[in-house]
Amino acid sequence: MAIKFGVQVWQEEFELGGYRKAWCEIEDMGYYSVWNYDHFYPMANITSQYMPEAWTLLPYLAEHAKKIRIGVLVSCNSYRYPSVLAKIASTVDVISDGRLEFGIGAGWHKPEYDAYGIPFPRAKVRIEQMDEATEIIKRIWSQDKASFKGKYYSIENLISYPKPIQKPYPPIMIGGRGNMTLRVAAKHANNLNIVDCNPEEYGERVEAFKKKCSEMGRRFEDIEMSWHGHVILGDTEEAKRKALKLKEGSTIKAVQDTSKENFLDKAIWGTPEEVINRLQRYIDSGASYFVCHFPFPEDLKPQRTFMEKVIPSFK
Repeated sequence: MAIKFGVQVWQEEFELGGYRKAWCEIEDMGYYSVWNYDHFYPMANITSQYMPEAWTLLPYLAEHAKKIRIGVLVSCNSYRYPSVLAKIASTVDVISDGRLEFGIGAGWHKPEYDAYGIPFPRAKVRIEQMDEATEIIKRIWSQDKASFKGKYYSIENLISYPKPIQKPYPPIMIGGRGNMTLRVAAKHANNLNIVDCNPEEYGERVEAFKKKCSEMGRRFEDIEMSWHGHVILGDTEEAKRKALKLKEGSTIKAVQDTSKENFLDKAIWGTPEEVINRLQRYIDSGASYFVCHFPFPEDLKPQRTFMEKVIPSFK
């Protein structure tokens, strides 16, 4: 199985022109995909408050990075009505000539919800909402007139054009790792993106997902398994120091509260050889697609080093 590699670039890590340039350079390096993320506040206090909105950015970036696949990893369902998100995403797929990868998640970062006045129901409700939203989006993309009546959302005889270029619709990536999310992914996803786990935990989540696929009547083999997280390259001690600097600078309470050992166990860091070995452990646990965030990327040197010294081991 071919292993694919993408890069996530946080919006606040560059000013707008530099962000566009970074996407173009990542395309030129030969990566499979490039992603932003759906946040209104930065995830680290060592970057900035400069946070352009994720979906608004994509057409601008697609006009400059003209070949690489693009996406939001992942779009927070709570931030947009599913019918509106379906319209936005299909428009981006058309503008990009069919290069959109559609990521969606239930949402989790309560400080953003609170600051923006967005309701933050308990996790079970948010996941149920994501389930209904994904069904609605699929119907809008694939039907001339779409109707749906659910517990949280309803549409009636909705007509929406343009349809996505990709048929029946762009590949759907669902992000998360909990059992309820795995069930929604087994129902809807073309890609399950498992986050925040070490290789052994990743393998456990893959096995749990296989059972969910069986329950939902879907072939596990038809769904791509991806990993997303931080990758830090350097001499062993230097990379460890940078990883801990990232933890200490995080704005996420769960990251702040986790132990140093636990944080390091869930990231990929070290020399190219150490990173290759770590990636192989995830591959052995079932991953075939890696979307890597490289912290401290001012000159994109980590992305270049990864492409030159790590990726050739998986071709």
